[in-house]
Amino acid sequence: MESSQQFKAESAQGRAPAGDPVDAIAVAWQRERPQTPVTSIGVVTRIWQLAKHFGDDRRRVLAEADVDPATLDLLSVLRRSGPPYTLSTRELAELSLVTAGAISQRLTRAERENLIVRRPAADRSRAVLVELTPAGHDLVERTVDQVLGREVELLDGLSDEQREALAELLRTLLDDVQAKLNVHGVSHVGHP
Repeated sequence: MESSQQFKAESAQGRAPAGDPVDAIAVAWQRERPQTPVTSIGVVTRIWQLAKHFGDDRRRVLAEADVDPATLDLLSVLRRSGPPYTLSTRELAELSLVTAGAISQRLTRAERENLIVRRPAADRSRAVLVELTPAGHDLVERTVDQVLGREVELLDGLSDEQREALAELLRTLLDDVQAKLNVHGVSHVGHP
């Protein structure tokens, strides 16, 4: 609350609070173009910065574990599906929030590394089922705690109540923005 009041007071004087480059951007635009709405800057710019930091850190953690982010995403979707850890290629694309072409590339790479197997559906349809192999299962099991544990560390500056409140606010914002843009999914941030 105090920093919000400080921002308002200092921006009314045409200067940014010391040490906050995001607020400095808003104040500079407000000074140079008073008619320009700047209230989004404090939210959107910080979300973009956080997405970049989280994405970069996740790639670093996965590089240290020698795991490709796209492959881990594919294997994680299969692992979260529960036994027998099998989904159709269509389901994988939908749950991974990527195109059929992207899933095909991921499957080829994962199959080459013996992390998944593909087989035709038993109902004689044209569907292809993808199953997690024991090697794929092991890779997810050994990597997921590293990734999610690190993200918990990055969020530990917030109390449990603050994390829950932020998650709820972000859910509300995401639902609203997706409705306004008429989109129902997004690709993963942090993938090059």
